[in-house]
Amino acid sequence: MTIAENQGATTTVGAALAEGLARAGVKIAFTVPGESVLGLIDGLAANHIRVVATRHEGAAAFMAAAVAQLTGRPAVCVGTRAPGATNLAIGLHSARSDSAPVIAIVGGVRRDLQGREAFQELDVVRAFEPIVKWAAEVKDAADAVAMVERAVATATRGRPGPVVLAVPADVMDATIPAGGGRAGAAHPDHHPDPDPALVRKVLHLLADSRRPLILAGAGVLRARSTDALVRFAETMRVPVVSSWRRGDLFPNDNPLYLGMSGSGAPGSVLARLQEADALLVLGCRLGEITTYGYRVPGPTTRWAQVDIEPRGAGSSNRPDVVIAADVAAFLRMAQRVLARAAFDAVSFDERTAANAVDREAYEASSVVDADPFDGPGVHPGRVVATLARVLPPEAIITTDAGDFGTWAARGFRFRRPGTFLGSSAGPMGYGLPAAIGAALARPGRLGVALAGDGGFATTMAELETAVRERTHVIVVVFDNGRYGMIWRQQKERGSVGGLATRLGAVDFAAVAEACGALGLTVGSDDEFEPALRQALESGRPALLHLALDPRWTTPDAGLASVEIEAMPTEVEFAEPVAEPEPVAEPEPVAEPVAEPEAELEPVAEPEAVDPE
Repeated sequence: MTIAENQGATTTVGAALAEGLARAGVKIAFTVPGESVLGLIDGLAANHIRVVATRHEGAAAFMAAAVAQLTGRPAVCVGTRAPGATNLAIGLHSARSDSAPVIAIVGGVRRDLQGREAFQELDVVRAFEPIVKWAAEVKDAADAVAMVERAVATATRGRPGPVVLAVPADVMDATIPAGGGRAGAAHPDHHPDPDPALVRKVLHLLADSRRPLILAGAGVLRARSTDALVRFAETMRVPVVSSWRRGDLFPNDNPLYLGMSGSGAPGSVLARLQEADALLVLGCRLGEITTYGYRVPGPTTRWAQVDIEPRGAGSSNRPDVVIAADVAAFLRMAQRVLARAAFDAVSFDERTAANAVDREAYEASSVVDADPFDGPGVHPGRVVATLARVLPPEAIITTDAGDFGTWAARGFRFRRPGTFLGSSAGPMGYGLPAAIGAALARPGRLGVALAGDGGFATTMAELETAVRERTHVIVVVFDNGRYGMIWRQQKERGSVGGLATRLGAVDFAAVAEACGALGLTVGSDDEFEPALRQALESGRPALLHLALDPRWTTPDAGLASVEIEAMPTEVEFAEPVAEPEPVAEPEPVAEPVAEPEAELEPVAEPEAVDPE
């Protein structure tokens, strides 16, 4: 076909949107399909974008966020109308917190029905504007290509994040001229080099201090700058603390690594952050958990911040230097300056000795498997130590919300970047979908989801997705029969323990087997490693259901000294409900005289409603 002959060719908006996403480098999309997005799904498949059907839209958004976070490329989730759209919200909120470039496309009601409370109608733009970077509706088919290109650009530029594009059903299937796209694959911004004078100020701040420290965040991972940060830290002899749930940004076996801040961190981390007389906040937005409730940087700490979008600390202690720059660009410029620098040997030797003491303190306070315990169930610290010893170093660990995660936060050692996914939004149900997304984004790599019984149950239907998509995933469920973190907080505040936090028993291993995965129940420490090795060798998704004494909370609390029912040596499941006692029959009562029946008019059959 010649160019002239192709000039009259048309395509649908759904197909054009899919083509634009493919040009932007999208490789995978997750969805619970609905009638208003079928044209888009057809287009995705036609453009060789893998379409994964999930069991819930929230899980679809979690998976997309995991893919986007690991690869740096946009990933897509698709929902239909109000129920599908609102179910996406939890994952999109997580993507915003984690700076993940997720593009959500939501089908809507026809334009001529808008504003009339049509079936499953929702003002998507108003609903999602507080959650995402940008939300818009394609009101005219002619604007579709330009809007998907803007969606890609917004999701990937600056601080990455999620966007939402709403498409009415009649627009989705409308025809437009083919070949209207302009943009190629999405690439991260071209970040200019920062001002060398400002970089020198940062270097002087670190070099002239006695107790300098680097607090590094997800910007290091997004910039693929772990090796550059290692060189910089070793050159300056400045130790590194990672932000909460970003423990893989620096090799944990490096002597300059002093731990991950926030929930689960050993006491040595906060102490070292507070002792710092100079702090470089690198690619970190200083969130509440990372800063221990905005206590870091402290009031007497001099500090500098380098980030794509510097946001400060939310306190009166303002930074001495602020550089709005990509981490990679900053580290590149810093190495150029350092190549011509000379350091005082005596002060650097003193710094090296102090760093060794700090590392010893971190190592001593981050041991999680030394507590004596011979009670029922598993010791969570020993589980974490076994995982660290047995799992391959390239395995990708994901974590759900809950106290169980503090053991891994403290005791697991990450040796490579891109091997840990934990949402800084803290949502329940994240672990399994994120592990599936990780396994799909990194074929051949193992995804290991750590979850509590409460959080896991919210998305456990995705076990079937893991089996159907042939992902290499292992789920480790710490089962204490309750929403454990909230139960602990009830105890701490003197509330009624167990109120709305006690959960019934679920045979998660049986659930796994019913979904086609390997399900194993683990009742003691001795059983865990053989079960883990069996799961690794099984060649299919697997779940390890761990019995956990409910008194185990966080590493700091150890085995809580509270009275609680004993944990059985094996996981128990709900007993059948006893049959109620028979109720005595009442004395017979004289029957009333029957009134003649009135004739009833037939009830009209309800109109058929299209399913979602």
